[in-house]
Amino acid sequence: MGLYTQPGRSQGSFVFRPTACPARAVTLLELGNLAGKVSQSPKQHTDPRTPPDSGPCIDRNMAEGFLMEVCVDSVESAINAEQGGAVRLELCSSLMEGGLTPSLGLLQVVKQHVKIPVYAMIRPRGGDFLYSDQEVEVMRKDIELMKSHRGRWTGAGSPDGGWTAAARPLPVTFHRAFDLVHDPAVALESLVSLGFQRVLTSGCDSSALEGLPLIKRLTDQAKGRIIIMPGGGITERNLQRILEGSRAQEFHCSARSSRDSAMKFRNTCVTMGAAFSAPEYGLKVSDVSKVRTLNAIARNTL
Repeated sequence: MGLYTQPGRSQGSFVFRPTACPARAVTLLELGNLAGKVSQSPKQHTDPRTPPDSGPCIDRNMAEGFLMEVCVDSVESAINAEQGGAVRLELCSSLMEGGLTPSLGLLQVVKQHVKIPVYAMIRPRGGDFLYSDQEVEVMRKDIELMKSHRGRWTGAGSPDGGWTAAARPLPVTFHRAFDLVHDPAVALESLVSLGFQRVLTSGCDSSALEGLPLIKRLTDQAKGRIIIMPGGGITERNLQRILEGSRAQEFHCSARSSRDSAMKFRNTCVTMGAAFSAPEYGLKVSDVSKVRTLNAIARNTL
C-alpha cells in the first residue's frame, strides 16, 4: 500500500504542525495494496524511494516503457481496468469528491477479482486537506485496518516520516493535493526527503494538459528521485501530447463511460445526495475499450 500527502493552510504551503494542535496538515494517504501478494515473509526492502517488487505484471508493462494506473470505485470498474490493460489500480469511494477511503469490503472483493496491484485511498472526507486530530486518528485507524487485512502488504506516510515508515515495504504516493501547494518545486523536494515513490499531479492546473509545462519542469527537477505521474483530465485526445511533452513513464486516468441504470421503477422526486451528486439512475464505470485505447496510445508514444 502507499500514501498520498496533502498541503495545509489556505496559502497551500506544506505546514506540518505538532500533534497537540487542534488542526494540522497531514498526509492524504493512498495505501497501495499489492494484490495477490500475501506477506507471510516479505523480502527486505531497504530503499524508501524504490517500490518493492510488484510482480511480473508490472515488470512486463514497464519493459514496454510505461505504466498506466486507473482510478476505480467499484468492482466492475476494477475488472474492466485490468481487462483493458491497466497495471495498477487506485481504489477509492466517492470519485465525485475526488476519492475517499474505500470500504474494507470493496477492497477485499476487488482483490479477489484482480491480480494487479491495488492502491487504496486513505482520505476521511471531501473538502480541504487541513485535518483535525480526530480526522488524523481516523486515517491512522484506516491504515491499521488495511495493514491487518488478510496479511497483505500495506503502508503509510506522514509529514515527519512516521507514516512513510509505517508503509514500508509498500510504496508511497502523494495525491493530487500537491496541485494546491504554493511552491511546487519546494514541495517536491519535501516529498523526496520524506521517501515518497511518486507524486500524482495535474501540474497545479485544471488538467494535466493545461499543467503540462509544470509537469515537464517537475520531471526534470526530479531526476529519477521520485516518479512524476500526470493525472487529471487525461483522455484519448490528449494522452499522446501529455506523454510526449512531459516524458512521463507513468500516467493516471479514470477512462470511464456513463451507463444507464437497470432500475425499472424510478422515483425521480428523490435524490440520495446534494445538488451536485451523481444522478440516481446513471452509473460511471471504467470502460474496457477506453482503457485499451489509452494503453495503445501510450505504447505507440513511448
